Amino acid sequence: MVFDTDLSRSETVAVLRLAEKMRRFPARYRKALEGRVLALVFEKPSLRTRVTFEVAMKTLGGDSIFLDCRGEPLGQREPIADVARNLERWVDGIAARTFRHSTVEELARWADVPVINALSDRAHPCQALADVLTLQSVFGRLKGLKLAFVGDGNNVAHSLLLTGAKLGLHVAVATPPSYEPDPEIVALATDLARPSGATVRVLNDPEEAVAGAHAVYTDVWTSMGSEHEAQVRRKRFRPYQVTEKLFGKARPDAVFMHCLPAHRGEEVADAVIESPRSVVFDQAENRLHAQKALLWMLLAQDRGKAAKK
Repeated sequence: MVFDTDLSRSETVAVLRLAEKMRRFPARYRKALEGRVLALVFEKPSLRTRVTFEVAMKTLGGDSIFLDCRGEPLGQREPIADVARNLERWVDGIAARTFRHSTVEELARWADVPVINALSDRAHPCQALADVLTLQSVFGRLKGLKLAFVGDGNNVAHSLLLTGAKLGLHVAVATPPSYEPDPEIVALATDLARPSGATVRVLNDPEEAVAGAHAVYTDVWTSMGSEHEAQVRRKRFRPYQVTEKLFGKARPDAVFMHCLPAHRGEEVADAVIESPRSVVFDQAENRLHAQKALLWMLLAQDRGKAAKK
């Protein structure tokens, strides 16, 4: 799964159902991936992504191997095509956390095993799966819920737009002018929203986006790789901080969401992220359950090749 649209709506629903079963009855799946090995190819630092993938493989009876590429990005020492064709001989799947989305795409193009996008500059599909699993757990449904994303129209916003629209969520994204999500992603999400009955809105007014929302979501203002823009972004994004006042525009039963790590006092006030309505650590836990289900779907085949996306 390189991109959110690699999973159909029915496949996404199946992943969520299985994730819930794995959360409730973990013992049933202790040997589900026995003998399988996942390569974790990471160009970026990680806490949640690395730990949840490693724990997922181990608790499903498989194993993982970590390739630290933080000091030497993929393609620098040898072509990505060669890396992919080596790894496919040794492992059953690859989870790649990269700066460029094209890196994940090239791995998938050349590797004859499933490749999972564990984060790229264009999308964060595993996070979106955990997020909708969290919302489903809180509200008992997804269709018809309103999710407001406030901040940068980044990779997380892209995946929430696509996965949310596919599942019937009304997604509103509010960003400063010139920081909107990629128009191609918005157009694709709009197409996905039609059959599901969802709506997709891109705004510059955070209060309008948050009004009546079941969930208010934000992310860091400066993603890894854009640190040189941090000072400018802090000034441009200040009106988009999720404060108690802004959060108060949402429904009384609304929850606060963040993919973490959070810069408290920047994109979110400490009082909001520490409030009883914050589900950020539920989201982090659900990374494990959603990824276990995804790994089972992709790797519980003969070396996973029949399930390659």
